[in-house]
Amino acid sequence: MSKIYIVGALVRGKQKDVLIEDGRIVRIGKIRASQTKGARVIDADGLTLLPAFVDMHVHLREPGLEYKEDIATGSAAAVAGGFGAVCCMPNTDPVTDNAYIVRYIVDRAREVDLARVYPIGAISVGLRGERLAELGKMQQAGAVAVSDDGQPVSSAQLMRLALEYAAPTGLCVISHCEDKSLAADGVMNEGLVASELGLKGIPSAAEDVMIARDIVLAEMLGTRVHIAHVSTASGVQLIREAKARGVRVTCETCPHYFAATDELVRGYNTYAKVNPPIRTESDRMAIIRGLQDGTIDVIATDHAPHATFEKELPFPQAANGIAGLETSFALAYTALVTTGYLTLDELSDKMTGAAKIVGVECGALQAGALADLTLVDTQESYRICASKFVSKGKNTPFDGREVYGRVRYTIVGGELKYTYAKETEQ
Repeated sequence: MSKIYIVGALVRGKQKDVLIEDGRIVRIGKIRASQTKGARVIDADGLTLLPAFVDMHVHLREPGLEYKEDIATGSAAAVAGGFGAVCCMPNTDPVTDNAYIVRYIVDRAREVDLARVYPIGAISVGLRGERLAELGKMQQAGAVAVSDDGQPVSSAQLMRLALEYAAPTGLCVISHCEDKSLAADGVMNEGLVASELGLKGIPSAAEDVMIARDIVLAEMLGTRVHIAHVSTASGVQLIREAKARGVRVTCETCPHYFAATDELVRGYNTYAKVNPPIRTESDRMAIIRGLQDGTIDVIATDHAPHATFEKELPFPQAANGIAGLETSFALAYTALVTTGYLTLDELSDKMTGAAKIVGVECGALQAGALADLTLVDTQESYRICASKFVSKGKNTPFDGREVYGRVRYTIVGGELKYTYAKETEQ
């Protein structure tokens, strides 16, 4: 294990030194010179120290879809984005619906040795929504949650079984809320922009009715459920009311739902095509209010890398998804903190809150805590440049957007895993 000495970082607004050894924070504050012998020194003047982020919703594509992303490139993108840990969804090929594939992901991530990678197993065999996968065996192999993300569990009975069987294992059940009969062949948010573009819309109700169903099931059973990628004002309200009644429901949203509206689709911008779709300004503001009042627990990325040829198609045929690991913090900081909607500490809580939900350890700014940390420059402004992404996926609608908040260093388990190298100005 290496020793790291961080000099002059802003820790909760005050400049302090931090000593890391054997994967843990040894001390924050005044540190004797004798304690730093042999340490790697990071000059953090002007930088803010935060716990490394935890993302409970990424698509690493391995095994089987490595042309889009793999565990190595996805983990590299994660640490470049300030993430110490990510939870990867099961829509791989073959589907992560058994202990063998879960173990493969765990072992491969250990070999890569960048971010911590926690597999999410499938709820149903093959994501077909017909038969429950072996939840207990996947949990024993290392899965921290189960989900059919990318496909809804249309059968209420199957979702009931998933909630019941997952409860004693401690697995988090993550629900992709989409009523396929209402979404039909829609390709963007139903509304004015869709009408003007002549594109088939997806109504908010396609998401809301499934949120309501899963709240009802969790309330009936007394189990917990986590709602993925909430995008609608009415969905936020359903969850708010459920929490007030004591329902054990948590939820997440993504930067594209509070940093953009469906106006981004104009020009038939397929890089803004995602499911659920980016919605209206009223939905965007409702998402922000949900983050402010605690209705929304987590900011996830739903990092969904695709090859260029899968995006540069007519809008209805283009793949859904946005590559988000390397832009998440900057988009969130710019949209939420510089505007005064959240403090930096509140944003940090939203970007690490996944750890508690899935039951894993994450970094914290205190002696003895796991040294999963990120150093960010909140004052640096720059334009997002997709071509420079570490991820194989360059598919972002935010290419060229000016943002604040640069991730400069990421430390995982006391080891420096990422350093931002500022390029020479041309």
